[in-house]
Amino acid sequence: MKTFPFRLGTTSYILPAGILPNVRFLAPNVQDVELVLFEVDDGPNNLPTQTEIAELAEIAREHDLTYTVHLPLDLRLADDGLPRHASLDKARRVIDRTRPLDPWAYVLHLDGKSVRGAAQSQTPARWLDQAVRALELVGQWAGGRELLAVENLEGYPPDFYEPVLARSAASRTVDVGHLWLDGRDPVVYLQKALPRTRVVHLHGIDARDHQSLAHVPPAELCAVLCELVRSDYRGVVTVEVFGQSDFLTSLDAIARAADMQNEIFSPSPRKERPL
Repeated sequence: MKTFPFRLGTTSYILPAGILPNVRFLAPNVQDVELVLFEVDDGPNNLPTQTEIAELAEIAREHDLTYTVHLPLDLRLADDGLPRHASLDKARRVIDRTRPLDPWAYVLHLDGKSVRGAAQSQTPARWLDQAVRALELVGQWAGGRELLAVENLEGYPPDFYEPVLARSAASRTVDVGHLWLDGRDPVVYLQKALPRTRVVHLHGIDARDHQSLAHVPPAELCAVLCELVRSDYRGVVTVEVFGQSDFLTSLDAIARAADMQNEIFSPSPRKERPL
């Protein structure tokens, strides 16, 4: 595998097992693990215990590993504008539990379904104010709004969250798979977004998204990797798939795409934490 300026990672759901077995398996092979966490009301959750957090931290120290954390629900305030919505409660529980891991980013979705059909210049002021306020609150819990990485979602205009980001210090997650799914050119999007991007998601499309990168034409994957390297992107790139076969074949696809443009990649290995 060629070396890159960014940290290459994947999700905590590669093996059909819990978070710890996945992280133990992945630690020698990746530089970051996205912890995909869920919490069902009055039901199961996969939030690590304090003991598991301590072990995750130890694995990270041993392998120079970082973590990104995907918050479990689309963030929103309650209908009255107060921070009582379940998404905020769950976000705080996840952040409080995982802060000892010093995550590189908290990946999140902003709930915009009610207004996503509006033009950028017509974004309802109340929704915009509440989205900015939600980021302020969660950013305080996380230790800084720059640690929040707002993800672009499929089916939304590519500039949908620009009015929110213009009023917030939050960062971005650029989900390249979502852009491919919507038929958009991710390189054009990356050229604008990368200076503020902490995380990039890569996944292929085969009837649905989050499939192996083997389904992506090598030239298209190469174009994305070339842009990341050309921009000297130092954040995290997550291969956002959920199975061992998809993970391994995605790594093969990345290696083949990198071979298409050998001269742009660093000749010497390095595994440094992002600045």
